Amino acid sequence: MDKTLEKILPLVQKPARYTGGELNSVIKDKNAVDIRYAFCFPDSYEIGMSHLGIKILYDIANKRPDTWCERVFAPWADMEAKMRENGIPLYALESGDPIRDFDFIGFTLQYELCYTNVLNMLDLAGLPVKAADRKELAPIVMGGGPCACNPEPIAEFFDLFSLGEGEEVNSELMDLYAVHKKKGSTKEAFLRAAAQIPGVYVPSLYDISYHEDGTVRAITPKDGAPAKVTKRIIRDLDHVSYPETFVVPFIDVVHDRVTHEIFRGCIRGCRFCQACFLTRPIREKSPDVIDAQCKTLCKNTGYDEISLCSLSSSDYTRIEELLGDLLSWTPEQKVNVALPSLRVDNFSDELVQKLTNVRKSGLTFAPEAGTQRMRDVINKNVTEEEMLQTARIAFAGGYSSVKLYFMLGLPTETDEDVEGIGALAKKVVDEFYGMPDRPKGKGCTVGISAASFVPKPFTPFQWEPQATREALLHKQTHLKETLPSKKINVSFHDINTSFLEAVFARGDRRLSAVIYEAFRRGCKFDGWGEFFKFDTWMQVFSDLGIDPAFYANRRRPYDEIFPWDHLDYGVSRGFLERENEKAKRAETTAHCRIQCAGCGASKLNGGHCDV
Repeated sequence: MDKTLEKILPLVQKPARYTGGELNSVIKDKNAVDIRYAFCFPDSYEIGMSHLGIKILYDIANKRPDTWCERVFAPWADMEAKMRENGIPLYALESGDPIRDFDFIGFTLQYELCYTNVLNMLDLAGLPVKAADRKELAPIVMGGGPCACNPEPIAEFFDLFSLGEGEEVNSELMDLYAVHKKKGSTKEAFLRAAAQIPGVYVPSLYDISYHEDGTVRAITPKDGAPAKVTKRIIRDLDHVSYPETFVVPFIDVVHDRVTHEIFRGCIRGCRFCQACFLTRPIREKSPDVIDAQCKTLCKNTGYDEISLCSLSSSDYTRIEELLGDLLSWTPEQKVNVALPSLRVDNFSDELVQKLTNVRKSGLTFAPEAGTQRMRDVINKNVTEEEMLQTARIAFAGGYSSVKLYFMLGLPTETDEDVEGIGALAKKVVDEFYGMPDRPKGKGCTVGISAASFVPKPFTPFQWEPQATREALLHKQTHLKETLPSKKINVSFHDINTSFLEAVFARGDRRLSAVIYEAFRRGCKFDGWGEFFKFDTWMQVFSDLGIDPAFYANRRRPYDEIFPWDHLDYGVSRGFLERENEKAKRAETTAHCRIQCAGCGASKLNGGHCDV
């Protein structure tokens, strides 16, 4: 370890964030590899070390004998100050080497409010933050993850983006880079070749023009770049590479456990949910494969909890078979099995019975809206009686704590719909106290978490405006004032962060200037309340003559060209338009196992979905 680094670590919070050396971290001889890859998570160590995607791609890259992939996280403010004060550039945890000397710097983009952290990390590494100012072949700065579905607001800072699932495309990029590095290619030559790899988007190869009203006029590819870049998917989850071990942190992280993905995609089609449409088509992993991999991971990490990860765990078609396999060995090994993301309309007595040997924590469900009309608008396809039946089953099974997720500001929402949130929560409370065999002296807690609706690309609501900040504040106040019981607790997401999220979610390349200037004025960790400088952001928008409401609060016509229209995530625009129209009429669409709605995503999997 660098001597200067040794001196500053005792002066910062949680120095174990910055030391490396954790169990199962990969150490290689840097002189024996051709490609150095810095895998960057633009948030704190505790958040990044909880993310499954980084674990999977770290493992795949390090299985290559020619590549060494290392982890990099955004240093907390105290550590960053010490690094800048002592001239320590951003470094990778495994080797301690500055990442400016690596071949690839890859960022996973999970949330729009991480963008200033990306710039701050590049700057701390001693690199120009704008792609046009980085002239040499290395490092290649690339991005992936959910926000890559519309990377235009940060296009000026990246050399390329990987769209969709990265297990295969990342290795193809490494193969191509090795060839170009050996023959001494320019960065431009490598990027032109990389653009021919399916799923790779090189923003510098596309020119954007605008109408006088600020909307996009045209997106024009050049130098042989494809007119459309289609996301990549993994067709067979059973045979794709999966880690046999995870890096085990020295300190507590947000999700300190074995997280295992059981399927990708979602059958439901909730109209606000970007993850549902970005991850289609639906593909399941077999129970025996999941069971074997979980057993191996527990053995190699020492973790005593398994979390079954998906967008809707109870929609996994073989969930009871899988739980039977896992529960055949986990109780003896004192390993807990957690089932997040449960649906209220298929939470069965059988499922509760399977969980009787599992340590009970609170259950979380997401009704999303308080009235049936509103749930029909968003295509939640859940009735009030199904939710109350779920509560009865859970309470009878020994649960006494329930958390309910809702959204405020959904399209067509009224004050009556807002009042319905508290009314529904009260009925859940009443179900507990109405049980004939309720445990003596035991109470029930119901928590409401209410987020602000953010319209996202590739959803049926991508044309819809976000409610103004004033309207959202009114809705929050109205909900608090109309709560019918003191046994219900309510918490809200910050309106200002949701507003900025909406701006960048549907933004274009002109916002790169805003992000750059906000970074210059000290904005970073914008998703954290103690760092978020909303007034600074608003001043930057004003100084640059850009109206954020143009991106967040404007309804868009069907014929408008979106900044992301040259990117294809499989779901057809026609399908999304049809769903938008049905939302206006509060008409629902049956989920995929009842009837195919023709979203188009199955074309990415040879016309097949695992429904």
